[in-house]
Amino acid sequence: MTNETVNIWTHFLPTWYFLWRFLLLSHTLDFWGHSYNWPLLVYMMLICLYPFTSSFAHTFSSMSAHARHICYFLDYGALSLYSLGSAFIYSAYIMPDRWINSALHRYFVPIAAFNTFICTGLSCYSRFLEVDQPQLSKVLRTVAFVHPFMFDNIPLFFRLIFCFGEDCNWNEAVRLHFTHLSFAFLTGFLFASHLPERLAPGRFDYFGHSHQLFHICAVLGTHFQLEAVLCDRAAREAWLAAHSDGDSLAVTLGVVATALIGNLILICFFTATLLWSPRANSILQNHSPGDARFKEY
Repeated sequence: MTNETVNIWTHFLPTWYFLWRFLLLSHTLDFWGHSYNWPLLVYMMLICLYPFTSSFAHTFSSMSAHARHICYFLDYGALSLYSLGSAFIYSAYIMPDRWINSALHRYFVPIAAFNTFICTGLSCYSRFLEVDQPQLSKVLRTVAFVHPFMFDNIPLFFRLIFCFGEDCNWNEAVRLHFTHLSFAFLTGFLFASHLPERLAPGRFDYFGHSHQLFHICAVLGTHFQLEAVLCDRAAREAWLAAHSDGDSLAVTLGVVATALIGNLILICFFTATLLWSPRANSILQNHSPGDARFKEY
């Protein structure tokens, strides 16, 4: 029993929950024949990927010093791609009426795809600073994930805070959006604060430490994000179908493939640096696989 045991299950079980939701939706929605559902298809695949990759990383990271860092390189890549999935659905279903077909709307997803490279690159690079510059490492990793989150939510923030009038879509999805954002901000707070273990060192080594709570809040946030998006998707379908210029399947798959390949190239680059660069010696020598209290952030 280590502090990673519960970390594994807090993302492994949600993987199956999201797969179950994906299967249910695939029986009620036409994912391939109806272009309106393609953004949701991308999103569903990626919300299944990120908790699975996280549970994989927490399961195998203790095998060796190299395995630890490579596992989390993959974890960061999956989280980056999840941010792209969020951009797809926000562009398709959440964008305020007055922004539809604007320059931001047209370039929203491509910019989000580029943001995945920034996210993966910064977060992977931050691991090489863990020993010599731990504070900078933490800042870079936090910025790496806050940046795509803030960009993805620009349409939602505008819609919830600044948008007034008949074209602002204040429907039943709004409550779900606020709930999702509450869990998202709580997730970020737990990641940055390391509470509650900072208040009582040693008491939360196995249960209740911030990384477990961070996992749980992230999954709950994703659940409410999914519910909100499904609500908006259904409520706005007729209007969006008439006014929004949707992307072709080739463009949708092209963006996803570009982001996937680009992130894999970045992960391979940092893995090669880890394996062969002398700069990696300090973080490899600092690894203590026998320390059951070690926490990964």
